[in-house]
Amino acid sequence: MNTEDDLEGRDGLPHDLRVLAELYPRADWTAHANFNELTAFWLDRHGMFRKVIGELTEKTQGMLDGEIDPMRYGAVTSRYTGFFLDGLHGHHTIEDHHYFPQLAPLDSRVVRAFDLLDRDHHALDHHMRALANATNAVLRPLQEGKDTRDVSGKLLETQEDFSRFLHRHLEDEEEIVVPLILEYGPDIH
Repeated sequence: MNTEDDLEGRDGLPHDLRVLAELYPRADWTAHANFNELTAFWLDRHGMFRKVIGELTEKTQGMLDGEIDPMRYGAVTSRYTGFFLDGLHGHHTIEDHHYFPQLAPLDSRVVRAFDLLDRDHHALDHHMRALANATNAVLRPLQEGKDTRDVSGKLLETQEDFSRFLHRHLEDEEEIVVPLILEYGPDIH
């Protein structure tokens, strides 16, 4: 696999997959006649995932800095991380099994993009497990009243890594999917 396709190594969509993204710049999406409520909802979900991982990271930093009570941190982190991981898993499942199979055949110029997104989802599965494990490594000792600074620092690193990869994936996915919808219409069921 070429590193420009690899979620871990790319800094944007490979040039050959940007053909529709260049025709439909992000700033023009919402004004396009084919931009509909389903597309807006899908983008809102992406925004929610970005926001939640940002809040989780901020709370971990705040706990490490002594600004957040550890027990309060534990309760919030447990709830938000579960919500985040469950929501992200469900979102990817719907994309993989419902939307992407309908979108992929629309334009041969970007058909390879859906293989890239599938690999992204598999890479993100690894990051999701790492986030769950790192979160649990903090929550268990925290419930027992133990010092969690070392494992909390590792959790913060895991959250920051996850956030970086998630942002890259979501931005690239949006620049594949939304231009396809704008080009061919929003009629996906």
